[in-house]
Amino acid sequence: MSVPLNQVLRVGAYVVKQHLIGNKRYPLVLMLEPLFRCNLACAGCGKIDYPAEILNQRLSVAECLQAVDECGAPVVVIAGGEPLLHKEIAEIVDGAIARKKFVIVCTNALLLEKKMDLFKPSKWFSWSVHLDGGKTEHDISVCQDGVYDRAVAAIAESKRRGFRTIINATLFNNAEPEKVATFFDDVMKMGVDGISVSPGYAYERAPDQQHFLNRAKTKELFRGIFSRQGKGTWKKNWSFNQSSMFLDFLAGNQTFHCTPWGNPTRTYFGWQRPCYLLGEGYAKTYKELMETTEWDKYGTGNYEKCADCMVHSGYEASAVAESVRKPWRAAAQVMRGIRTTGPMAPDVSLANQRPAEYVFSRHVETALKSIRSRKKPAEVADAAD
Repeated sequence: MSVPLNQVLRVGAYVVKQHLIGNKRYPLVLMLEPLFRCNLACAGCGKIDYPAEILNQRLSVAECLQAVDECGAPVVVIAGGEPLLHKEIAEIVDGAIARKKFVIVCTNALLLEKKMDLFKPSKWFSWSVHLDGGKTEHDISVCQDGVYDRAVAAIAESKRRGFRTIINATLFNNAEPEKVATFFDDVMKMGVDGISVSPGYAYERAPDQQHFLNRAKTKELFRGIFSRQGKGTWKKNWSFNQSSMFLDFLAGNQTFHCTPWGNPTRTYFGWQRPCYLLGEGYAKTYKELMETTEWDKYGTGNYEKCADCMVHSGYEASAVAESVRKPWRAAAQVMRGIRTTGPMAPDVSLANQRPAEYVFSRHVETALKSIRSRKKPAEVADAAD
């Protein structure tokens, strides 16, 4: 594991405090999406198919920092869209760091070298560069040639300037364990500080619906990958920016239930229900999100859309909470390592899950009406001038 010690200690103390005060649901990571606009159009993405009027909207610096304050999570992940397209992204980052938050900016790296001067290396700050495999695999994933090479160059420059830099990789059902293991070897040689990895979530609006993994294939894939650790050109263990218990879960050795409140999400629409991956309604405030969301209606075993999900945004917080509740179990897992053979842990039953509801268009229509109503007075004023 490559999470910095100061972050481990600070986040650990925060989690212990939540348990001691009896807080059943608490945030671990704020997922902040200040915009949806992106300079790529990846086939597996469900975040960029909004009308242009919505893609042109931005959360202000004040709105972003209000979300940081409302939520109180010790870690802030700034995603999107492409956050480096936000003209005030540096102010958002600086404001969150001033609040002693660990800030991770997720980027496809196309603008990283151009924008890097706006930021300073800090123990509170990390870049997370999107890489979904080697050159061929990544460029296919993002539907554009040459992106891998630009990302690798940006990683090299980021490390040269002293920034903590990790990569995040999303894997689909066309991933091959041998190729992924070679890719992990390669990024370790680049000098990255850690790998964040997750199976792709089946966004209902993603253009490509053919390559999402189910849970059985996810576990088989990760067992195949982890079984090759330290056996290729990189002879050491890979460094992951995730808990060992979560990685063990991906390999089918842990049974966890989703904790969607662990990674609450703030977007242009508001606080997203129930999680970063599903937008099925929005709350105006974080307090409203936590108190009025019907949490038991979501998660694997509860809802059809969640059936195959094993994504970090739903399960990393579950793994961390389990490690705090049962530290002896977490310690034993670290000592044992990630098991890649033998029987898997029982999975959550899907027998009683409720059917999927398709409600995406409602909040989009509401937002469009609001945007257009604000435009009309301005248009009238322009005509009068």
